Parts: sequence; structure tokens; C-alpha cells
Amino acid sequence: MAEKRCYTVRELQEILGISRPTVYNLLKKNEFRWIRLDGGKYRISKKSFDDWLDNQPPEQ
Repeated sequence: MAEKRCYTVRELQEILGISRPTVYNLLKKNEFRWIRLDGGKYRISKKSFDDWLDNQPPEQ
């Protein structure tokens, strides 16, 4: 099976422990690459999301 290349909104909610509206706010801010499919579903680039997450400053 091919390596997963995209995350769903639900997967980002689970990874980050945040609400659905918060995920959509991140998408609106273009924090990482994403596409919108027919039917309004979003797919977020796994690579760009993982890179973004890895570069977040640590909590103080």
C-alpha cells in the first residue's frame, strides 16, 4: 500500500487535539498546503503539515 500523502480535517483534529472550527481557521490562514475536493471535503498535504508541526515553537 502506498504511503499516505494527505490528512483529513478529522485527522488533524485528532493529531492536534483541537476542534473542527480551529482546523478550518488554520486552513484559512494557509498554514500548510491543502486542496478542496468536489463535495467540499478538504485534504491537507501530509508533508507540509508535518513540516509545519515540526517547526512550531515549543511551549514555554
